[in-house]
Amino acid sequence: MIKELIESNSGLTLKVDCLNLQQTFECGQCFRWDINDEGNYIGIANNKVIEIRQNSDYVDIVNINKQEFNSFWHSYFDLNRDYQSLINKISNENVMIKATGYGSGIRLLNQDEWETLISFIISANNNIPRIKSIIQSFCESFGDKLYYNGRTYYSFPTPQSLKGITVADLDQIKSGYRAKYIVDAVNKVNEGVVDLYKLSNISTEEARKELLKIKGVGPKVADCILLFSMSKYDCYPMDVWIKRVTENYYFNREASSKEIQELAQNYWGDNAGFAQQYLFYYARNNM
Repeated sequence: MIKELIESNSGLTLKVDCLNLQQTFECGQCFRWDINDEGNYIGIANNKVIEIRQNSDYVDIVNINKQEFNSFWHSYFDLNRDYQSLINKISNENVMIKATGYGSGIRLLNQDEWETLISFIISANNNIPRIKSIIQSFCESFGDKLYYNGRTYYSFPTPQSLKGITVADLDQIKSGYRAKYIVDAVNKVNEGVVDLYKLSNISTEEARKELLKIKGVGPKVADCILLFSMSKYDCYPMDVWIKRVTENYYFNREASSKEIQELAQNYWGDNAGFAQQYLFYYARNNM
């Protein structure tokens, strides 16, 4: 939560509990934040480029005013949530105590549903550098130009702007077999087969069923979309890595997907998604 906010000509300075930029931007939840030579992060969301730097408990945000911050970025960075209380609540055994201690600066971003859908379709069976490269090419090819500090950036293309796109049109972004899934997502969202921006208003189970109508969206990708853009914090996205992590720390044996999901609900309930992010970040560097 915000303890202090100072406005200047260049932007804003915030004092915030439990916000570490590296941990937040590099825990696998987002792909359009990049560190520059000065050690600052530059990111694009809501058709806006901002630069953000960490200074101990303070963060400086450049190219933003207070109105923009209050209308979008405050929610984007989940600044209404008391993360210390959340950490205390879910740290109910030794593994999670270590994980939350290691990644105590992680915040779950509230990202756009469409961008998250396409980003995680691209992420399937892929590595982070290549995911970021494909998304960057996608935005450069089909997004609108944005300008900041003498450089050109690109917005994330909307489903409406992509109407009628073909697999051949996507050859230039080198997404491989995922191109046909992107086209299917464009079509199903534009045709109303999946009413993407209303899924946050229905139950997690119902929203997951809707997302699974889109080709290339399996249970793990669906749960990432639900968690990172629709506030479905009961989701515990599980790929091969998270399955291995959970087995290693909690079962000491191979476990079925059902067993792992049951454990997540029993241990963390409606906060299982937060627990997954802390575990993911901790295990990546400690297991």
